[in-house]
Amino acid sequence: MVLNKIKVYLEMIKFQHSVFALPFAYLGAFLSEMKVPKFMTIFWITLAMVGARSFAMALNRLLDMEIDRRNPRTAERALPRGLLSVSNVIIFSSVSLGVFLLAVYNLAPVCRYLWPIVVIPFVVYPYTKRFTWLSHFVLGLCLGLAPVGAWIAITNTIRPEPFLIGAAVLFWVAGFDIFYAIQDIDFDQKHKLYSIPAQFGIKVSLSIIKVLHVTSIILLVWLGMRLTLGLFYYIGILLTAILLAYENSLIKPNDLSKLNVAFFTMNGIISILMFLFVVFDVIFGRPGIV
Repeated sequence: MVLNKIKVYLEMIKFQHSVFALPFAYLGAFLSEMKVPKFMTIFWITLAMVGARSFAMALNRLLDMEIDRRNPRTAERALPRGLLSVSNVIIFSSVSLGVFLLAVYNLAPVCRYLWPIVVIPFVVYPYTKRFTWLSHFVLGLCLGLAPVGAWIAITNTIRPEPFLIGAAVLFWVAGFDIFYAIQDIDFDQKHKLYSIPAQFGIKVSLSIIKVLHVTSIILLVWLGMRLTLGLFYYIGILLTAILLAYENSLIKPNDLSKLNVAFFTMNGIISILMFLFVVFDVIFGRPGIV
């Protein structure tokens, strides 16, 4: 019974999708001082990420409950089906926020003052789809703050470089969120919800995704130049660019059959791959901040 309940909670927050965000937080952590961070630092960063993401997902499910109930694709989620009550989700999101704050207070002192900047986009995002198709970029901001926060959590300073990582993640996430929104295009148009596919159509959306992903790669190259990173880093970028190109090739305006492969499989591989090559560069390369 308890295990089943835990499974419902994990499914509600799509815990397996943490693979999209965690590697980029670690990427910021490793690049911040060009070395492997201390174990306890990584532990608190991980706890902060899990707490923040769990809070954001639970809040999103709570605020979108009525929309999810009307959408055939999401009607089987825990809240619409009654597997979890509103009070269950409120308690879960509150505990998750508490976990995030606990982790924050065990990281660099400046984090104790900056944490609301992380939480505010989480609260705003669920409402954006009700009034703007820029909602994809707000979601990108939510995940893009992960490497910025990890960098600051280690160095206790604010530099331009982590914001390059954050911007790259923002555009990457906005792109794959547009992919995800394509499957709800009819529902969004019918219920006057805002998304780029609903606003501009599938063909234009696919072109926008390509521009966003190219921009993401350019920002990562810029980051490498700023930090004078080595060969491993650029190999990672090259492989990431190839995989993003392949991901974009999977979806055609008249063929969405590979949408789940593009969204789930490819993006998980990309985030892990990029992080691994950063680790190789930090450990085996000779980078140095300019």
